[in-house]
Amino acid sequence: MPTFPYHSALVTGASSGIGEAFARRLAERNVALVLVARRSDLLEKLATELESAYRVTVEVLPADLTDESRLAAVAARLSDPERPVDLLVNNAGSSGTGEFAALPLEVELRTAALNVLVPLRLTHACLPGMISRGAGGVVNVSSMSAMLPRPGSATYAATKAFLSAHGESLGMEVARHGVHVTTVHTGLTRSGFHEAAGVDTATLPRIGWLNPEEVADAALAAVAAGRPSVVPGRAYRVRMPLLRVLPRAALRAIVRRSHRP
Repeated sequence: MPTFPYHSALVTGASSGIGEAFARRLAERNVALVLVARRSDLLEKLATELESAYRVTVEVLPADLTDESRLAAVAARLSDPERPVDLLVNNAGSSGTGEFAALPLEVELRTAALNVLVPLRLTHACLPGMISRGAGGVVNVSSMSAMLPRPGSATYAATKAFLSAHGESLGMEVARHGVHVTTVHTGLTRSGFHEAAGVDTATLPRIGWLNPEEVADAALAAVAAGRPSVVPGRAYRVRMPLLRVLPRAALRAIVRRSHRP
C-alpha cells in the first residue's frame, strides 16, 4: 500500500455515513482533522473518540453549508495560511426523490447547492494554498448516478455528473502544481443517505450494497496512488466501463425498464 501523503484533512458531512468513515480512516493514518457537519453533538462525540483512540488533533467546525455565513467560515478555514489543509474531502450532499415538477423547489435548490456550489466554493478556497505549497489533494464523492439518466432523481444525477466532469478537468489543470483531484463514483451504500432523501430502500436491489468503510478505503487508496478516479466495489467496477461505452439510447432503455414512476 502506498504511504499516505497528507498530514491534515477537512471532511464535510463528517458526522455519519461515508464522511464519518473518511474521518476514522484518516485518523488511523495519523492525519489531523477538521470535521464539518450540521450536527455539532455528533461531531464532538466523534472528535473525542478519535482523539482518544488515535492521538490525533481533531477540530470541530459545525456548519450547515447551505448557510452563507457558515460556508464562508469553512472556506476561510481552508484558505488560512497559518493552518494549511493538505486534503479536502467534499462528501456532504443531498438528494430529493420524486418527479422534479412535484418536488418543492427549495429541496432541489438545496441539492444543487450542496452537490455543486459548496464543493466549488470550498475547492476554490483551498487550491491557491495547495498550489503555492506544491502539494495537496481534493476528493469529490460522486456517484454511479453521474453516468446514468435518473428519472425520480434528476437533479441529483445531474449534480453528480457535473462534479465528476469538473473534477476530471480540474485534476488535469492542477497536476503540474503537485496537486491532484480524485473522484469517487459510489454505488449503493448503507450510509443513511437514502433514508434522509426519502427513498424506500425496500424498492432498491438487495445485493451489491457497499458499506461506508469500503468507500473510504477505496478512495484513500486512490488518493495515495494519485489516481484521478475510483469505483469502490468489484461489481460496480465491472459496470463502469459498460456505462461509458453504451449508447445513451441503450442506457435510457435499461433505466426505463427498471424505473417505477
